[in-house]
Amino acid sequence: MRITLTAIALASLAAPTLAQDIEAGAKVFNQCQTCHVVQNEAGEVLAGKNAKTGPNLYGMPGRVVGSYPEFKYGESIVAVGATGKVWDEASFVAYVQDPAAWLKETLGDTKAKSKMAYKLKKPEDAANVWAYIASLSPAAAAPAADGAAPATDPAAAPATN
Repeated sequence: MRITLTAIALASLAAPTLAQDIEAGAKVFNQCQTCHVVQNEAGEVLAGKNAKTGPNLYGMPGRVVGSYPEFKYGESIVAVGATGKVWDEASFVAYVQDPAAWLKETLGDTKAKSKMAYKLKKPEDAANVWAYIASLSPAAAAPAADGAAPATDPAAAPATN
């Protein structure tokens, strides 16, 4: 088990250095569209078939893990998000290759579970899908050095009740 997690960790470290190919990512995303869509704020479907099994991936780069509004996530991914972790390329690449293993490693909990059963086996496919999703998303704010969500200026935020 330890060897497997070490191999996953090493693979995820190597993945960000791969050359990304947005076109290749678009082709691989066809495997993801059964469950996911990339739909902007105006409701325009940019990729996918308006599936709702998984969360909308629009704006996912830089978003807090497990935080898409009104989507019912599993407990483990919500726990990762509660730490303030945001989606970055390395995390995404490792997650989509083995969601349960990534959650277990990230949380340090051997009982962590994932609701996402599908896996992209090749790190280059995962990196290309990341590039494709990022190309369709608004520019993400840079995460803080500790990997937490970026600080926001309260004066710039809209008022909420």
